[in-house]
Amino acid sequence: MWAAAPLLLLLLLLLLLLLLLLLPLPLSRRCRRGAERLEPAGRAVLITGCDSGFGHLLALRLHRLGFTVFAGCLCPGGDGARRLRREAMAGPGRLRVLRLDVTRAQDVREAKEMVLSHLPERGFWGLVNNAGISTFGETGWLSMETYERFADVNLLGSIRTTLEFLPLLRKYKGRIVFMSSIIAYFTLGNGIYSMTKAAIEKFCDALRLDMKKFGVQVCIIQPGNYARSTKIQPPVSAEEIWSELSEEEKAVYNEEYIQERANFFNSILSEGSTNGNEVVDAMVDALTSPAPKARYMVAKLKEKVLVFVCALFPTVVMDSVLSYALSK
Repeated sequence: MWAAAPLLLLLLLLLLLLLLLLLPLPLSRRCRRGAERLEPAGRAVLITGCDSGFGHLLALRLHRLGFTVFAGCLCPGGDGARRLRREAMAGPGRLRVLRLDVTRAQDVREAKEMVLSHLPERGFWGLVNNAGISTFGETGWLSMETYERFADVNLLGSIRTTLEFLPLLRKYKGRIVFMSSIIAYFTLGNGIYSMTKAAIEKFCDALRLDMKKFGVQVCIIQPGNYARSTKIQPPVSAEEIWSELSEEEKAVYNEEYIQERANFFNSILSEGSTNGNEVVDAMVDALTSPAPKARYMVAKLKEKVLVFVCALFPTVVMDSVLSYALSK
């Protein structure tokens, strides 16, 4: 009987982990008893990738809460930036739109200069690394240039911006929020995106421990499928994929296979949630809660189960599950 005790203890721990993963407490109950949420007035937050999607929604939300918001946009003359400027004319906060391409060191330095020149009385409170891109394609379908571009935007862009603003964050004991994804745990046709998100998770783990002694908190947001809430991944075209394949890849695959894979991936995109505010709620909590979580997983039950299986079961089990899904 006692020989089985370690196994039983392990099973109980796994069950507890599953319950915590699948049944998270409401955001409002995660705060320490008696602790008050942050007062936004007089605190500055910089957000990257505000042209659309989660970054756009977060900029508007923080502005309405009373933060001083610096909204980084890749296209400061685009529709998203113009809407932000219109919204900035109302509400208790201050919202400034700035050009920010996270792959350009000069843009990042200029963003810091703008923040410093318009810093409110309580200083720089938060950096939200939200900018990102996504695409579909099996490993050999994508060029080396595509891999380099994705690494530069999704991974190095976040690191570049973080390093530039670290001195300010340490000075004001602020928060750093990173946009990851449950795709960091597995992949279904978008391995290049998974690769960058898994890498950013590891960077955050190191950064979180390094910043602890300075009072700077690091949080990771892990959305599930919210493709219909953002413009990060439009529907894919089999014709475009085929036209961009090298001759070597065309000799291995045929157009029918490409079409099947494109249909499969588009069906996944069509199932995405349209309520992007669920993710924004987690981002706001990461910035304002007196006890923010290291990770916020905002996903459907079946997506959380998939992450659980991937994290705790042998790789061969996960490979079998994903291979079965792809075969269907």
